[in-house]
Amino acid sequence: MTLLTVVKDVCATVGVAVPQSVFSNINSNRTAQEMLSLANEMAQRIAYDTRDWTALKTGAAVPGDGATGGFDLPNNFKRMLLTTNVRRLSMPTTPMRFVPDYDEWLLRAYSGPISPTGEWCIAGGKVYARPVIAVGDHLQYTYLDKNCINLASGGRGDVFMSDLDSYVLDERVLKLAMIWQWKAQKGSPYAEDMGSYGDALTYAMGHDSPSPIVIGRMPISASVRDTYPWALP
Repeated sequence: MTLLTVVKDVCATVGVAVPQSVFSNINSNRTAQEMLSLANEMAQRIAYDTRDWTALKTGAAVPGDGATGGFDLPNNFKRMLLTTNVRRLSMPTTPMRFVPDYDEWLLRAYSGPISPTGEWCIAGGKVYARPVIAVGDHLQYTYLDKNCINLASGGRGDVFMSDLDSYVLDERVLKLAMIWQWKAQKGSPYAEDMGSYGDALTYAMGHDSPSPIVIGRMPISASVRDTYPWALP
């Protein structure tokens, strides 16, 4: 479903003229301007603010040079995942210690103590690591990709650029989000539409990350943590 298809459905539902194009003559079409702005806002709101969508999860593996202490975040970086750990390739099963406060990071850098597993901090558009990542080693972490739009011209972006662009996530959820938000902005009753959007979003979120299944004695999901230390019967 393209942006134009979504906008047509939204316009037909909220009772405004259905456009033949969003971008054609957009500078003189107030409704098209508002629909495009709304599509971008709701697409990003769903992508960034609701959950760590599997379609947007990605990872970085930054090679070390034995000297660099801070590495630029990727161009498509939005935020770290809620469960992100930073690791070194040389110690893949042991995450580095996270230092959340940059002032504490500087204090530790000046005073000398380093956690045996290494330490990391994020600030100023960079990921910092101590000790420095050696030549041949890599700094690895997962993050959320900000580019939630499939561009008709190729690749991905974080805003719609043409009528033929499409949403990476569920287009129906985007459509329902635009409908209730449009009505809210125009002062129309929107409670029922917001409820329909909430139901669709919850359904999409639930199916995006199914519950882990236990096969025999081994959980197949890394998100599961054992609370019973002995083998299952």
